[in-house]
Amino acid sequence: MSRSFLAATLAATALSPAALLAQDAFYQPASTLVTEHIPAIPMSLVEKASPYTESRAAALLDWIPGSRSLLIGTRFGATNQVHEVLEPMGARTQLTFFPDRVADAIYPPHDASWALLVKDVGGAEFYQFYRLDRASGAITLLTDGKSRNLSPVFRPDGQMLAFSSTRRDGDDVDLWVEDPRDPGSAKILSQFSGGGLSVSDWSPDGKAIVAVDERSINDSTVYLVDAATGEKRAITPAEEKDSWASPRFAHDGNDLFVLTDKGSEFHRLCRLSLDGKLGQCLSTSIPWDVEEFDLTRDGKLAAFATNEDGIGKLHFVSLGSGKELRTPELPYGVLTGLRFREEGHELGFTFTGPTQPGDVYSLNADTGKLDRWTASETGGVSLKNVRQPRLVRWKAADGLTISGFLYPANAGFVGRRPVMIYIHGGPEGQSRPMFRGIFNYFTQEMGITVIEPNVRGSTGYGKSFTLLDNGFRRQDSVHDIGALLDWIAAQPDLDADRVFVTGGSYGGFMTLSVATQYDARIRCSMEVVGISNLRTFLEHTSGYRRDLRRVEYGDERDPAMRAFMEKWAPANMSQNVTRPMLMAVGFNDPRVPYSESVQFKEKLEAQHTPVWFVMARDEGHGYVKKPNHDFLFYATIAFLEANLLNGAR
Repeated sequence: MSRSFLAATLAATALSPAALLAQDAFYQPASTLVTEHIPAIPMSLVEKASPYTESRAAALLDWIPGSRSLLIGTRFGATNQVHEVLEPMGARTQLTFFPDRVADAIYPPHDASWALLVKDVGGAEFYQFYRLDRASGAITLLTDGKSRNLSPVFRPDGQMLAFSSTRRDGDDVDLWVEDPRDPGSAKILSQFSGGGLSVSDWSPDGKAIVAVDERSINDSTVYLVDAATGEKRAITPAEEKDSWASPRFAHDGNDLFVLTDKGSEFHRLCRLSLDGKLGQCLSTSIPWDVEEFDLTRDGKLAAFATNEDGIGKLHFVSLGSGKELRTPELPYGVLTGLRFREEGHELGFTFTGPTQPGDVYSLNADTGKLDRWTASETGGVSLKNVRQPRLVRWKAADGLTISGFLYPANAGFVGRRPVMIYIHGGPEGQSRPMFRGIFNYFTQEMGITVIEPNVRGSTGYGKSFTLLDNGFRRQDSVHDIGALLDWIAAQPDLDADRVFVTGGSYGGFMTLSVATQYDARIRCSMEVVGISNLRTFLEHTSGYRRDLRRVEYGDERDPAMRAFMEKWAPANMSQNVTRPMLMAVGFNDPRVPYSESVQFKEKLEAQHTPVWFVMARDEGHGYVKKPNHDFLFYATIAFLEANLLNGAR
């Protein structure tokens, strides 16, 4: 990395004299942003596009014990904070006011006097726990302020907290316990190696904790840990590569409910005995992944959400008979965050669809009554002309069928439409039909058709499909985008001469790979917090996640794999890039160090390939603060106007 760039990054951003003279005519980025080669953004562009930045979403965090009211996460200012809603469609009362977003908030069982907050600083993802006292508003730090702490789970009596933490050595994630009334009481209960541990549940009698140690997307082990001694016992075979997720104790504590792909291509909701025997599977008739579930406190019902070709479906099942109950049909979209109230059979969840921001709903499993709790704003933007996405499929070079969602340009635009290919991260992720907010500007105001592919390696299509890009097969997923370019060229309404490729994180790696291997077939590209060399990425990503990523990408310490990574590293093929590129990174990114983008940017600059660049000094793996997010959106519009549309509509 050049010293001049590092100096620019660490120094405060100053307006140039020209910018000072023109500040009334041009948009001024936040002082936390370092920009290079990005032209001034006209206020006329901002005025047209800014309504698309004002949409917000709401997500269910928890029910408030002892009442039919709940906590949600939503944004009134720059970041998501915790709000209280006392009744369906009631006022959203803000409870937290941090400069950084609050990632989660939960109540201890049967106690509404305080809530546990989960929050990091500057996007660094070293999450800390805080106690929010509801009467006084006082906030108390419960963790050490330095380590990474996740998966907090209360003991059934609410008097103890179990969680995962890197506190011991900064890399390995262990099981810790703490009395949340005494911030200095945290102690390690059981040591683990690697960064994949998550805590799932306490037994009803509080004597045992169940946790999952994940080594990769398809390889994990369920452990039962004695809450007094810390003695741990693997209850699923460590030598067998199966995925186990979200184990929960049954009402009587005699067995578990768990999501697993053991014996199946997809995750099913199954019973698991405490000695590791797989029992009844409650979702066998559904040939798709069960993504999450929750159990009623009386042990009578389970609710689970399936991912059926990207579409979310809600199911209720009787735990006594194993039979599925009738469930009202929900709109086309995705649902997450299933959580039953402590009392009764009312399920809360978050729903989002292509024309609806995320909002909170509840459904009473006994009566079938569906209530909407929030109605998130769209910034005054009308969505009546937004066309529903459609699922499209194409054949890869080896004959494998690949699919994705196509968001059509506004019908008012005529002729072949330019195309944006947006590649999701992960790679164990999936593009699904959710509300896209600012993406509506591209389809509605710029006439761009957006395609979100789910290349091999994506989740949602069976474990075999998810493993098709591992290790030495990495380039097969890149070639899936090459096949998509062929498909675009065959469509009468799409313009194969005007294609823009973009993606973040692993999607950023894919974007750089496409830019270096298919330069002649795209018009421009945009990479966000992406990987330019898997070898250097693995050497510099945070220690707690390094081994997890090696299973997916390959081990850079192996000579053959290292040579493969170097051969196909976009950073080593930058000379192939002639088309303009926009790059965005976060200075505090713990996953993909900003140096991954900088090393690519500096090569583009040296060879005089046009590159626009922005770094946020107060962000990590993506831009979550509204001023930073807004600037990147405006810069993207300007970039597309200059390099994709070129004045043509």
